[in-house]
Amino acid sequence: MNPTLTDAQTPAPPSGRGGQPTRRGVLRTAGIVALSGGAALTLAACGAEGQAGDPVPTSAAPSSSAASASPSASSSASASASPSEAAGSKAPSGPSVATADVPVGGGVILADADYVVTQPTKGTYKAFSKICTHAGCPVGSVADGVIRCPCHGSQFSIEDGSVKKSPASKPLAESATTVSGSKVYVTG
Repeated sequence: MNPTLTDAQTPAPPSGRGGQPTRRGVLRTAGIVALSGGAALTLAACGAEGQAGDPVPTSAAPSSSAASASPSASSSASASASPSEAAGSKAPSGPSVATADVPVGGGVILADADYVVTQPTKGTYKAFSKICTHAGCPVGSVADGVIRCPCHGSQFSIEDGSVKKSPASKPLAESATTVSGSKVYVTG
């Protein structure tokens, strides 16, 4: 077991210009303290309190995680996370579109995935294959409650993908959607 360093034994980070600790020195010291069992650590990285260079006391809990040895990695990860992600919920994976980009009574054809995302009624989102069931052409537009295929004129419902106008005889395949934050994800 590693011995725990006391405040008096905590190695001081190497100083740069003007006696200020260097970033490398602060990170090295944080790593040493984390590896030694997480003794109390004094960081002067950004001068969060008082003047720049004044020590800002923080307590570090013992941890074997590499993330605790790199304060800049963990703080930048939490700063970029949305409030819902920071609370522990993770955004789904898969193709997505901003909810604001999907008009009520219409939809959006995803350029980077084989889906059409529609909003038949306010707050209800559906996803369908963007490949027409008649001849395999990609659909071309979504408006007035229908998804239109430009190849032969087939039309499909934005509510359930059913055929509204032939020559297609089969509905568009539906996929599951999940709304997370301000995005609609195609999840299945």
